[in-house]
Amino acid sequence: MNNTLSRSSRVRLDEFNPAGFNRGASKFKEVTWYFCKMLFFLTAMPFPNGFKISILKWFGAKVGAGVIIKPRVNIHFPWKLEIGNHVWIGEEAFILNFEKVTIGDHACLSQRAFLCGGNHDFRDPAMPYRNGPITLCQGVWIGAGCFIAPNITIDIDSVITAGSVVTQNVQANSIYRGNPAVFIKPRWVN
Repeated sequence: MNNTLSRSSRVRLDEFNPAGFNRGASKFKEVTWYFCKMLFFLTAMPFPNGFKISILKWFGAKVGAGVIIKPRVNIHFPWKLEIGNHVWIGEEAFILNFEKVTIGDHACLSQRAFLCGGNHDFRDPAMPYRNGPITLCQGVWIGAGCFIAPNITIDIDSVITAGSVVTQNVQANSIYRGNPAVFIKPRWVN
């Protein structure tokens, strides 16, 4: 154990520079959002959907009609979020949208799903940001406990089964499963 601790690492977190990251809003807006998020989104209290949607829109999110947002949903930056019509977002879903996240009409984000638009380049000792957008197209279903990496598009009508990890784009009308998620079969057979 001591031999492991005495070796030198090439990682230099002291050289990390967040300067290139655009938060997309003023510090005041971000702090105000965090306060609202704690009170109305991260709580177990089932506030009405219309009320939560109004708050999201007030902070710059684009939200369609018929959206259902369950309790304990964590949305990092609403001003970088676009939600279509008739979308369901399940309990404890986490949308870490350092870059734009788009959720298409009739999509479902199940319980504890994690849309992770933030990352670091582990190949660089200073670990710079390697963030990216995420797009869930129309009719997509993200199963419970899934992880969706940055720079991912999940095409129309695809399903990501529970607990899967998506690190590459997903083709339309497909069921993907596993870590990393792989194609299993078509969702709809004509």
